[in-house]
Amino acid sequence: MKAIQLSQPKHFQKIDIDEPGSPGPGQAIVRTHRMGICGTDYSGYLGKMPFFSYPRIPGHELGVEVLEVGEDVTNVKPGDRCSVEPYMNCGECYACRKGQGNCCEKLNVIGVMVDGGLCEKFLIRADKLHSSEKLTYEQLALVETLGIGCHACDRGAPQEGDHVLIIGAGPIGLATLEFTRLTGATITVMDMVESRLQFCRDTYGVAHTIQFKGDGSELEQVAEITNGDKYVVVTDATGHNGSMSSALQYVAHTGSLVYVGITTAEVSFPHPALHKPEMTIKGSRNALPRDFSRIIRLIEGGTINTDPWITHRTSFDDVIDQFESFTKPESGVIKAVIEVA
Repeated sequence: MKAIQLSQPKHFQKIDIDEPGSPGPGQAIVRTHRMGICGTDYSGYLGKMPFFSYPRIPGHELGVEVLEVGEDVTNVKPGDRCSVEPYMNCGECYACRKGQGNCCEKLNVIGVMVDGGLCEKFLIRADKLHSSEKLTYEQLALVETLGIGCHACDRGAPQEGDHVLIIGAGPIGLATLEFTRLTGATITVMDMVESRLQFCRDTYGVAHTIQFKGDGSELEQVAEITNGDKYVVVTDATGHNGSMSSALQYVAHTGSLVYVGITTAEVSFPHPALHKPEMTIKGSRNALPRDFSRIIRLIEGGTINTDPWITHRTSFDDVIDQFESFTKPESGVIKAVIEVA
């Protein structure tokens, strides 16, 4: 059957792979209908993702159809439409025993460390499928991205009325924004690209946006917006080491900084920048199973509207030719989706 493989950075190729065998106990065979293209996919394509290995069939933001299930599978049945929780955790390490399989010591993320869903159909653990009778495959493909933002928001834990800064208005920053707005916090979004800030103003009614110009002018705006206090929570979703290194200067005394973006480059800062304000720095990796269930309910109920997110679509046959353009900010991409089946 058909698949698309990233054999090395910047080199996709169409390949033929074997059909999956019959599902064993606890497994399911699924057909990929839609795949969202994630920042991880872009970083893998550009050779900048530290967890990515080659050659690899990408695809972890997926809307799939259940075709067949193995013994003891009760959470899904053939014909179900599902979102995929792509984090294949071991269930035995310290993190898993704590219920945090999102950062399992032996974690394999499909489409990143092991082959993913940019193919006709594949075998997966059935417990990683989250079904919905209402959502489309396209909506289901966005659940994982939203999960990253949901978990990042929970890591920062803003409260109603807190001033919160989200740096980077790409898909992960927007996903963080989706859940931060539900806390009642006062949100500022910072980005270099004015069109992304306009999207935040138009779509979410964000009152405070800052265009980062690299000249320090943003500090005056930060002081004005927060009345000199800076931000109780800052989430950096850029994946850029320069931004991540300088993000400490926006954090209020006793505040928190959450890194949800990933970089292979060094992140550095003078220790007093952390110590003086008694700042807390946290990483945020992936999402938790409960996040998927919550997000599906929020989309079904209309609290989250995914329609504005999808700005670009491409077919399975055209994705190799078009993928490079999606990596460029001037393309205006917020989220691109591949129509696989």
